[in-house]
Amino acid sequence: MPPQMETPKIVVLDGHTLNPGDLSWDELGSLGELQIHDRTPPELVLERAADATIALTNKTVLNRDSIANLPAMKYIGVLATGFNVVDIAAAREREISVTNVPAYSTASVAQMTLALLLELTQSVGLHASAVRDGKWSACPDFCFWEKPMFELEGMTFGAVGYGQIGRAVTKLARAFGMRVLVHTRTPPETTDVNNDVQFVGLKELLRESDVVSLHCPLTDQNKEFINAERLALMKSSAFLINTSRGPLIDESALASALESDTIAGAAVDVLSVEPPSSDNPLTAVKNCIVTPHIAWATRAARSRLMKTAAENIRAFLAGSPQNVVN
Repeated sequence: MPPQMETPKIVVLDGHTLNPGDLSWDELGSLGELQIHDRTPPELVLERAADATIALTNKTVLNRDSIANLPAMKYIGVLATGFNVVDIAAAREREISVTNVPAYSTASVAQMTLALLLELTQSVGLHASAVRDGKWSACPDFCFWEKPMFELEGMTFGAVGYGQIGRAVTKLARAFGMRVLVHTRTPPETTDVNNDVQFVGLKELLRESDVVSLHCPLTDQNKEFINAERLALMKSSAFLINTSRGPLIDESALASALESDTIAGAAVDVLSVEPPSSDNPLTAVKNCIVTPHIAWATRAARSRLMKTAAENIRAFLAGSPQNVVN
């Protein structure tokens, strides 16, 4: 049971990415005294959360030192699915409940994955820009193209990871007529008949796939598992997509693979450090599309996130916490 809190003080440490102004904070505000900060630098975490009983964070870190110096804190809600920004062990020692928001962005991330794949294979943005630059008006023929385009039907799509997002993505790939291979740490005992996929080892997936798409959580064991050795296993005509976690990829190795035409192209919505430094090797390398971590950010997905965050707090205050990760 949560401690008695007549009117909990709720502080949102970094609310801007969740709600840049197109959503309402009213439901959260109905649960207690609400204070919202667009962003909180590390040196202001203790000041802003000093007397809060409930803290909500997206990417603002609450480490062991912070948690130890927030005596009123009873609950930390992570405004995301991943919760590595909170020292879970330190929160457990203080009997602080930590929750996350699972599965709110499945449809949006799956949609973004296919958007990146279509951009890699059709170059829609490139050709639209060429038209704006006057190249079609100056063309002697009725059409032109800047680079080769590829038909997805009959290609092999390899998904690394088969959680909710991985399953959603493979269904979309099948809708395009693609053969689907899946590598996962815990493959089902039988083939997924409903999704018509084949479970294989990682090396086989990398060797056979025309498209490799990452949909696995980041762990200590798989950090930078897409490295030079594994990129060398891929077809020279293959594409790599990452809408999962940036540190899954050795970015220098990927940049080298793109420069040397070891693989044909890549599209990533996540990087190892966000925002990236100006010298990140992927932001200027050829045949690489980088988008600014927006797969989760449709209004529909953010609305679901906001709603679940409020439901998590409401459940905690009622003594029946949900989505607890510690």
